[in-house]
Amino acid sequence: MLVSVYVPLAVTVVLAVVGPRLARLLPPRPAAWALACAALVTAIGWAGALALLAFTGLAQVPQVAAEGRWSVAALRAEDPVYRVVAAASALVLAVGVLSLVVAAVRQVRHLMRARLECAHLPGDTELAVVDDEAPLAFALPGTPGRIVVSRGMLRCLGDGEREALLAHERAHLRGRHHLFQSVWRLTAALNPLLRPVAVAGGFVLERWADEEAAERVGDRKVVAHAVGRAALASAGMSRSRALAVTGGAVPQRVRALLAPPPARRSLPLVAGGLLLAVCCASLANAASDSDHMVDSAKWAQCAVHAGTADAPLKHRYAPGSCSGGHERQESREHRP
Repeated sequence: MLVSVYVPLAVTVVLAVVGPRLARLLPPRPAAWALACAALVTAIGWAGALALLAFTGLAQVPQVAAEGRWSVAALRAEDPVYRVVAAASALVLAVGVLSLVVAAVRQVRHLMRARLECAHLPGDTELAVVDDEAPLAFALPGTPGRIVVSRGMLRCLGDGEREALLAHERAHLRGRHHLFQSVWRLTAALNPLLRPVAVAGGFVLERWADEEAAERVGDRKVVAHAVGRAALASAGMSRSRALAVTGGAVPQRVRALLAPPPARRSLPLVAGGLLLAVCCASLANAASDSDHMVDSAKWAQCAVHAGTADAPLKHRYAPGSCSGGHERQESREHRP
């Protein structure tokens, strides 16, 4: 456990640094799925590793050991963890969980406000045109979702560019991109190291919608012009949390649209998958070692109370009390 418990932490750091760069090499749709899976797996691995470190250090406190009926000396001999490391892990985990709860409440409120706005928008079709001179265009998730466009934005665009804008926002709704955003925001709240992944995810979602709009319109230059004009028209306005054509790094999106469609690459996906597999395997191995370590410490404490401290302590099973340990040990020895 001493080594494997730190592997998920290292994998999280590597993916936080390399993941956004690898995502830009992929087509936007698989890149969004890859970043979402990476964020989920690494966040769980991060929290699990911190929990194991915190528990191992906490288990060495004499009062806790007495309550759990295991030997502190045997626990330290099996896998020593400095109390400073355990305390720091517990503190980071507690702050992360608290931040996750706050972010989850905010995200639920945001989605509820979006559904209420959808219900109060004029008309009963997918498109809602609001009488506002400010250039606005965004997608609101709901049941069903709505596309909100202001008359000011429509005046800024030509016919083909309007079609591209609507196709872009429709792609956000069809792909349920708000769920991807929720995953990245929540995982970044739990682990601040994943914030670059969340930022890269927002850009990838806009690129995903751009590519679908280009396929719908059939002209990548028209979509590029629509993205650029919409961004220039809404420059200086406050950005909402809604999915909008003006989101992300607009110059990079325009350059990508003026270039050929991104080629399919499997190497970044394979490399990321291997890292995530290593993270899961290391966390499972650390949890198994922790369980065995506690069992050995319990058996050592039972041996002390039974006056058989010289008996072998390792490779024995004593999950509960001394009597429970002897019963399970005898059942294993007499099992055919």
